[in-house]
Amino acid sequence: MENGRPFWALPLDELLRELRATPEGLSAAEAGQRQAASASSRLKPQRDSQPFRLLLAQFRSPIILILLFASGVSFFLAEHSDALIILAIILVSALLSFWQEYSAARAVAGLLAIVQITAQTWRDGVQCEVPADDIVPGDVVELSAGSSLPGDARLLDAKDLFVDEATLTGETYPAEKSTGILTAAVPLQKRTNSLFLGTHVVSGQARAVIVAVGKDTEFGR
Repeated sequence: MENGRPFWALPLDELLRELRATPEGLSAAEAGQRQAASASSRLKPQRDSQPFRLLLAQFRSPIILILLFASGVSFFLAEHSDALIILAIILVSALLSFWQEYSAARAVAGLLAIVQITAQTWRDGVQCEVPADDIVPGDVVELSAGSSLPGDARLLDAKDLFVDEATLTGETYPAEKSTGILTAAVPLQKRTNSLFLGTHVVSGQARAVIVAVGKDTEFGR
């Protein structure tokens, strides 16, 4: 974004200028051009998500290999207790990394099922249903209870808006959202003027401009 500032820290007029968008949305022709440009960033199922293969992949980490070497040296020097401690660290580390990656792979698969929906989008000044896969940065979407976010977005206006962000932040309770400008350093769970792919509206209404889709979103990174 402009001057290196993230989208949640920009005034709306600057953000819209960066996106080459307006509060009324894009034209169908412009959206079509952007679809081609953003096609490569769409989320795709991870091919290497089988549990056994993911677990084996953890032991290819340079840190794990170094620890395995250290453990072997300890066994060679008859320092068996040290070797066992190192092996325990390796096992715990590998299992934690495996669980994080496996959970992420399952979440992506679930997300890909979720996003096979339509979003209420403004095109050519008219509100219409657009498949989530066809949403592009600069699109303006209307949101209400039950709406799933087709991308990361910045609020243009909101009324009594609460969003379930558990897939991203792990927070049990819905996050309250409102318009405004935040500092660049604000953490994800406190970006109250922003909405994110993979989350959904619990209550309230809003209009938001899409700033990123697919792999360019917080979820997709």
